[in-house]
Amino acid sequence: MSPPGAPRLPRSLEVFLRIRPERISWLRFLLEGYDGLAVLTTNLKSSLDPAFLRRLRFIVQFPFPEQAQRLALWQRAFPAATPTRDLDLDKLSRLSMTGGSIRNIALNAAYLAADAGEPVSMSHLLQAAHSEATKRERPLTDAETRGWQ
Repeated sequence: MSPPGAPRLPRSLEVFLRIRPERISWLRFLLEGYDGLAVLTTNLKSSLDPAFLRRLRFIVQFPFPEQAQRLALWQRAFPAATPTRDLDLDKLSRLSMTGGSIRNIALNAAYLAADAGEPVSMSHLLQAAHSEATKRERPLTDAETRGWQ
């Protein structure tokens, strides 16, 4: 349990609402009585109730990262101690993914590599990227992953 007044960051607002859309009234009620900082994240702002949006003091929009920004995210995706082999960060940055998806791909690839007792490689990243794309219901094309292996 967080101390009183501590920031709260749910994983994703749409995950919360997807389970039960009627929870929006309950969430509005909780936010009105909460004195601390609540950080809500969503990729689907347009689907939120206008009455709910009026209760938010600030809305910060983060644009979809360009390739140069994705490259910077990939450069920081693995801690220095992570064993890696022949990663092509330029190819990875061509994937049209958000920062959260890049993090998920890197983490899943690290788990796959650790399970196989190998350094993280493009083959682990390819498998993890396909998994992340499936979650988004937007499969990767051959053009996006050509030459990864």
